[in-house]
Amino acid sequence: MANIAQATREESATPFQRGIKEALYAGAISFGLFFLFIGLRTDQNIRNELILVPRWGLLASVVALVMAGRFLYVAYGQPFMAKQKIVDVASGLLPDSVATRFFRLPYFIAALVAVVLLFVLAGSLDSIFGPVLAGYLRFFRALAIIYALASVMFYFRAFIQAHFSALGIGVLVAYPIVVVVALTLISGSMAGGFQGSLKWVDNFGIQILIYVMLAWGLNIVVGLAGLLDLGYVAFYAVGAYAYALLATQLGWSFWILLPVAGIMAAFWGVMLGFPVLRLRGDYLAIVTLAFGEIIRLVLINWREVTNGAAGISGIPKVSFFGLMSFNVSDPNYIAKVLGIAQSGAYYKIFLYYLILGLALLTAFVTIRLRRMPVGRAWEALREDEIACRSLGINTTTTKLTAFATGAMFGGFAGSFFAARQGFVSPESFVFLESAIILAIVVLGGMGSLVGIAVAAAVMIGGTEILREMEFLKAVFGQDFTPELYRMLLFGMAMVIVMLWKPRGFVGSREPTAFLHERKAVSGAFTKEGHG
Repeated sequence: MANIAQATREESATPFQRGIKEALYAGAISFGLFFLFIGLRTDQNIRNELILVPRWGLLASVVALVMAGRFLYVAYGQPFMAKQKIVDVASGLLPDSVATRFFRLPYFIAALVAVVLLFVLAGSLDSIFGPVLAGYLRFFRALAIIYALASVMFYFRAFIQAHFSALGIGVLVAYPIVVVVALTLISGSMAGGFQGSLKWVDNFGIQILIYVMLAWGLNIVVGLAGLLDLGYVAFYAVGAYAYALLATQLGWSFWILLPVAGIMAAFWGVMLGFPVLRLRGDYLAIVTLAFGEIIRLVLINWREVTNGAAGISGIPKVSFFGLMSFNVSDPNYIAKVLGIAQSGAYYKIFLYYLILGLALLTAFVTIRLRRMPVGRAWEALREDEIACRSLGINTTTTKLTAFATGAMFGGFAGSFFAARQGFVSPESFVFLESAIILAIVVLGGMGSLVGIAVAAAVMIGGTEILREMEFLKAVFGQDFTPELYRMLLFGMAMVIVMLWKPRGFVGSREPTAFLHERKAVSGAFTKEGHG
């Protein structure tokens, strides 16, 4: 009876009352979670003693934001979403969707005007409005650009959905060119355009594509074969150290060492596959996690070969297929050969197209393998290993090929990472990297190449954008460092996506075998990560 009375009271409560109640609960929970993480900060005093520095204002701001967000969602968000499902009595139609109301033509035109004006005044914003207000205006310009692009995508959503892969590849190919042209127009010089593109091509292009390639490689193991691998970063490390050691000790070129690194990573993938042939689920995850830690500890302690925690530096750059070099001191430096101005952006742009080619190669091989008998064997293994074995499929070979293929692409990405950085150390291959790659695969939708690419762009690109939000220091103080909170936001985004899209960004799958017509099916019909 008490439960019935309590349920009746909750149903009779207004959305505003429920919002207040939920906001108080959320505030109490967030206060308990963030008290030690945000409210207190460790520091050193003048005597080099460890002290605690309270940050009650920052803690109060975070708790207030959580409470406000929960209140708005319960009091206004939920009732609004419920009304969207109620048919209008007069017209007999559902109300306009939120997107239709949000992306209206007048708003789109206003956003374009704001973007143009702020780009025209880009060089004089600080002198006109001051550094603080100029920071807010730059942030508003970024929001206006995002809104304008989102509006275009909304109005042409049918065409984009029908040609998403081709359009995506076209955007990726044109990205460095568009960045250089846009920055050239803003700065007024070609040299300024190339120099300004370094950050955007490297942090928002190369960085994202590395994680896309790693996630697509892990997708073979987790998404297609259903083998939960928590030590994938080990193959990434093997590829990086294989290139670093052989390039510095033997002087081999990148184009020779790229397949060598992939073969070595595939070999270690087979070595990992043999001990875990009889393991499934959580047990498989624990063993692969241990394998990743073993590789990292070997890199730290085998100082005679790996130089221990100090890492390996002086790794040679990639050459342009042996024809031109990107070292200024070389006689065949690309600027000297082509007769153009010197710039470090040439190397970054070349690396961008190189990792783009490697990522597209990974996608092409994955698609082709899915349609071959080995790919269907992976999917059969993912669905039911016992039934797979009863059909006469050799599960030993199937598991080993999945581990070896996924590890090979991890090795390719590792060799590229070493060439890009010019330095490798064990600190770059910790368990957190494996967790991030696996999270991208899960958030994008295991087995979906497009969803994984979108998840990598959103998660990695979103955390990189935090570095550009210097205006937040005007709100939270000059000591506030936005990029330190990227993992917190990463975790919050994962929770939100899992609540709203539990099967990932792309929850549908295209079957490899079909009758008469190929139709995408819901991802809920497949078991994933339980092999």
